[in-house]
Amino acid sequence: MKILFLCTHNACRSILSEAITRGLATGRIDVASAGTSPAAQVHPLTLRYLHNHGYDTGDLRSKSIAAVRSFGPDVVVTVCDSAARESCPVWLGKVIRVHWVLPDPSRYEGNSEGKAEAFARVMATIEKRIGLLLEQPFENMSAEQLTTVLDEIGGQG
Repeated sequence: MKILFLCTHNACRSILSEAITRGLATGRIDVASAGTSPAAQVHPLTLRYLHNHGYDTGDLRSKSIAAVRSFGPDVVVTVCDSAARESCPVWLGKVIRVHWVLPDPSRYEGNSEGKAEAFARVMATIEKRIGLLLEQPFENMSAEQLTTVLDEIGGQG
């Protein structure tokens, strides 16, 4: 299965999701991330905390949807935080689309300890969700079944 994590800037949450999924789902899920309005670079704390948690950050970069068009995802997961009233990008095409709300830890306004905790919480949420997905026989599911499972997993925090 191919999953594309999509967000506006592709600098934090979608990058976290890409790296964590790649690290946990080797061989079962091919993964990419992109943004509708990509940042000039991945947020430096995103790379730091991924590295500190043992995830490979070597090939992570902020990129546009156009840069991943040939990826051909089966599933697009938007990860914008609707509570912050961000506009989530829309992927056009015949793919499964789901939305997993993730707060943006790079926007945490506080001390470095609080920022580290914000990143740790979001990373733990992504790890939990990907772990739940990997427990499923998704390779044998219909699009409808997979959509239901992904929606249920997206409600896990």
